[in-house]
Amino acid sequence: MLVNAIYNIVDRIFIGNDPVLGSLGLAAVSITYPVTLVLLAFALMVGVGGSTRFSISLGRKETEKAKFFLGNGVTLAILAGLLFMILGNIFIEPILRLLGASTAVLPYAKDYLSVILYGAVFQSVAMALNNFSRADGNPRVSMVSMMIGAGFNIVFDYIFIVQLGWGMKGAAYATIGGQFLSMIWQLTYFLGPRANIKLVFQNMKLKVAYVKDILTTGIPAFLLQIANSVLNIVINASLVTYGGDIAISVAGIITSATTIIIMMVSGLVQGLQPIISYNTGADRTDRVKQALKIGSIVGGIISTTGFLVFQLFPDFVITLFNQEPAVVSLGVEAIRIWTVAFPLVGIQIVWASYFQAVGKVQLASFLNLARQIIFLIPLVLLLSSVFGLYGIYTAVPIAEALAFVVTFIFLKSQFKTTQHPL
Repeated sequence: MLVNAIYNIVDRIFIGNDPVLGSLGLAAVSITYPVTLVLLAFALMVGVGGSTRFSISLGRKETEKAKFFLGNGVTLAILAGLLFMILGNIFIEPILRLLGASTAVLPYAKDYLSVILYGAVFQSVAMALNNFSRADGNPRVSMVSMMIGAGFNIVFDYIFIVQLGWGMKGAAYATIGGQFLSMIWQLTYFLGPRANIKLVFQNMKLKVAYVKDILTTGIPAFLLQIANSVLNIVINASLVTYGGDIAISVAGIITSATTIIIMMVSGLVQGLQPIISYNTGADRTDRVKQALKIGSIVGGIISTTGFLVFQLFPDFVITLFNQEPAVVSLGVEAIRIWTVAFPLVGIQIVWASYFQAVGKVQLASFLNLARQIIFLIPLVLLLSSVFGLYGIYTAVPIAEALAFVVTFIFLKSQFKTTQHPL
């Protein structure tokens, strides 16, 4: 997942440091980000939902069911990617204007998104199968898949943007090229002899019962990403009102930087999910308890490390993406406020993911939404109306602290009423 974060981050580094694109290019990527999050939401709903059911089936020794969850998951990923590509291209300009693209930013955003949309199937299938390969007992396949894609993206960002001068379209071509290679790597694994559960065409024919299980189990992951998208839309609208394109560029840098840490925690969670799900199905509560403890500790260490970097070296983080004085000046102040409560984030995400892994979908959905929708959006709207631009930045740590407390309360209550005590 750290490697997955590189896709977006590398694009922003090359775009932000390009003399032609600069802060307007950064603002364009920030404007398009909610769109890519919606696609990611569908891919993760299928991948996380399907692989959770896949793992539980394997834990119960129900191999045939596991095969159908894999096959139906791939079909759903393909359909989601195709639908996204078609509708996105039809409505691309109205979407970008709705997301807050100014007249200056719109051409850059359109150049970037118009290409990204054609890689929707690649990203959707690759992301879904990354979850299944971990659940199949081979996390290295997933890791190598992302490394291949990110490696291509980094090399060809330089070639397309710096050497060939293709601008925003160059960044997008590098991204979808990497996603295509990731997809091919995963398909090669599941169609080859190394997979424990192979992808077979007859299992790809959709069946209502399997589709329902996949989608309902994957709803928390879906809502988390949709929440990210809605949050980005609300924040971008507030930023345009109180700070203009420069403020959007700064927020884009901060979200890129913090995404590195969030993605690492997401990788931890995705590693925990099959372990907790499998052992829940096998009734091994001792292993569930041990996995959750380790996950909580590691999640806290990851987010605390990020907090220290952002607080101690904000200049380095901001100038990595852009060196325009106005961007750097605002960015250094903003990132320190934005990440005040960051050590709590890693723990909260791990705790919330526990409920999804054991099949408590509604509670997991609520807790995933707490940090980014239930608390943050009202706080952004309220505090920005009182304190302007800095009210937006202050809303973030307050929402994270509130979500941590609420998740802790639910977790303690859960442990008192189940055989999975912490």
